[in-house]
Amino acid sequence: MAEKRDYYEVLGLQKGAGEDEIKKGYRQMTKKYHPDLNPGNKEAEEKMKEVNEAYDVLSDPQKKARYDQFGHAGVDPNMGGGGGGGFGGFWGFPGGFPGGGAEFDLSDLLGGMFGGGFGGGRTANPNAPRQGADQEERVVVAFEEAAKGCKRTLEINRVEPCDECGGNGAARGTQPKTCAECGGTGQKTVQQRTPFGVISSSKPCPVCGGRGKTIGTPCAKCRGGGRVRRRVPVTVSFPAGIDNGQTLRVTGEGNKGQNGGPPGDLLVGVTVRPHAIFERDGFNMWCDVTVQFWQAALGDVVTVPTLEGGTELRVPPGTQPGTIFTLRGFGIPVLNNGGRKGDLYVRLQVAVPAPAQFTVEQRTLFEQLRARFPATAAAERPKAPPTPPEEKHGFFGKKRK
Repeated sequence: MAEKRDYYEVLGLQKGAGEDEIKKGYRQMTKKYHPDLNPGNKEAEEKMKEVNEAYDVLSDPQKKARYDQFGHAGVDPNMGGGGGGGFGGFWGFPGGFPGGGAEFDLSDLLGGMFGGGFGGGRTANPNAPRQGADQEERVVVAFEEAAKGCKRTLEINRVEPCDECGGNGAARGTQPKTCAECGGTGQKTVQQRTPFGVISSSKPCPVCGGRGKTIGTPCAKCRGGGRVRRRVPVTVSFPAGIDNGQTLRVTGEGNKGQNGGPPGDLLVGVTVRPHAIFERDGFNMWCDVTVQFWQAALGDVVTVPTLEGGTELRVPPGTQPGTIFTLRGFGIPVLNNGGRKGDLYVRLQVAVPAPAQFTVEQRTLFEQLRARFPATAAAERPKAPPTPPEEKHGFFGKKRK
C-alpha cells in the first residue's frame, strides 16, 4: 500500500494553515481535479479522492489537531487508533518537579488549578454519539439546467461504518470487550504530588486508548477502526433558479456518525456554464437580437429566443439601435416563490450592410434615398456643446459645485 501524502501538501498548503487557507486550497484543487472538469481522467479522479480526504480532516478542528500532533495515525480509521489513547501530551521535567514526585503532566496541573481552562481536566466520553462531518462536493451544470432545475447522481467518497464488522472494529465472530483497566469509562484518574498539594486529573486510558473497550482480534478490513471510506452514489435535486456560486445542502448525505450519532450533510457547490446567447442578471436575463435596417425603419415581427423556445416580438417602425424590449415572465424562475419568473430584456441591434454587398440596383436605390432626404444629415449633425454657466463662488472665494 502506497504511503499517504501529507494532507497539507495535497491541498498545496504550508503546515499549520488556517481555516480560510484550507478552504481556498480545497477550492483550487477541486477546480483542478474535479471529474466533471476532467471527464475520463482516472488520475484526476484519484487526485480528487485524495483532496476530499485531506479536506475532510483539515476542515474539522478536532481532526486537524490530532493530525497536527500524530499525523495520519491520529485520524485514519483504517489505522485503528483514531487519534486516541495513550498520547496525553506529557510535558515532563527530567528528574521530577522540584520538591519531589515523578514526571508530571503540565496540562493536568494547570487544568486542576484553573478548572480545565488550559486543556486539562476530564475529556468527553469517547463512546458518546458523535455526528459525522459534512462533505463538500462541486458540480458543473449547464445554464438551462440551472434555470429549469435538474437531477444529478454524484459519486462521492464518504466515511461509513465498516460492513465487515458492523462498525465495532472486531473481527467477524468476535466482540469488543470492556476494558479491564478503566472499567469501560475510557478514563484513568491519576494523582500527582506537587508543591501545591496532591492534584487529581483524568487521562485517556492507556490500555484502550480512551474507548472503554479492547479488541482482541481487529477487523482485517478496517483494522479495528470500525469505519472505512467508501465511494457511494447520491442523487441530488437542483431547484429551478439556482445560480452560479451557490451551495446546496443535502441533509444526511455526509459522513456517517459514530456510536449511533447522526450523519453530516453533503454541501454541493454549483458552477453554471455561461450561455452562448443569454446573460443572467439575478432572476432576469438579457439577450441581443439583430434585425435588418429596413426592419427597424419600417417595423416588423421578429422571433426572439427564450428558454422555452422562440417567441414573437413586434418591432415598431422607426425603432432605434440599442432599444430595449421587456418580455415579462420569460426570465429565470425565482427560488421558492411559487413559480414566479424574472423578465427577459431584449436589446435590439441593427445590421447595416457593407457597400461591397450592394447590387447595382440596390446602390441606385440608396442614392435615390439620399437625394430625397438631404436635410436628414444636417439635422443629425452633432451640435456644439452649450457654453458652461459662469462659475459662482462662495463666501470664502471657493468654487461652489
